[in-house]
Amino acid sequence: MFSLEGQTALIVGIANDKSIAWGCARALAGQGARLAVTYLNEKAEPHVRPLAEELGAEIVRPLDVRDEAQMDALFEEIDTRWGRLDTLLHSIAFCPRDDLHGRVVDCSAEGFGLAMDISVHSFLRMIRRAEPLMPEGGTCMTVSFAGATRVVEHYNVMGPVKAALESTVRYVAAELGAKGISVHALSPGPLATRAASGIAEFDELLDEAATRAPTHHLATIADVGAYCAFLASREASNVTGGVHPIDGGYSIIG
Repeated sequence: MFSLEGQTALIVGIANDKSIAWGCARALAGQGARLAVTYLNEKAEPHVRPLAEELGAEIVRPLDVRDEAQMDALFEEIDTRWGRLDTLLHSIAFCPRDDLHGRVVDCSAEGFGLAMDISVHSFLRMIRRAEPLMPEGGTCMTVSFAGATRVVEHYNVMGPVKAALESTVRYVAAELGAKGISVHALSPGPLATRAASGIAEFDELLDEAATRAPTHHLATIADVGAYCAFLASREASNVTGGVHPIDGGYSIIG
């Protein structure tokens, strides 16, 4: 139905083979996209580089999104090697443990600021660098969760953070739509990822989601990847600004 042959994609957020970003990277590569993949630091590299090499990634670089020099170097290499970027996937989030496990009202200013910077503003910083590399249009995607729009027990301050991320998607989609750049938030249901393991009592949330979802199945990273690949295609070029549930219908159950 669609192909990504000849297109280029930057994947930020692979931690291991359970990562949402890994599911997306596999799907994009499977449809023919050429990949650039990042890893957080030297500790993460041994877990990420073999996965990137498995998919034939042409660019594999470190990226701590708080390091402007690293981000500049990454996009400079993309420009030098490819001269353009068709797809950007931002699949990262962070909150200090004490702030994540506490009440929202007790969240420290420092913790809230760090969560917003890494989980939300880093997406803007990437889009700003990607925009000149998308003269004929492109697709920018991030990852959200149902806790952005309703209270999910133990999700705590990440709910407001993801709400800000979803609002960011809408505003940037409106700003960049005339340039043919679409912006999306993928919103899978609960998944057993490394990032999710930091949420208290997450196993109970997984069980509850599987029970309540109309399909009675949790989403998989392959499900998310398939949707990601479609949104990256030219066939989806007139779709933008959306938050896309990929959750077996979990989000429609009150």
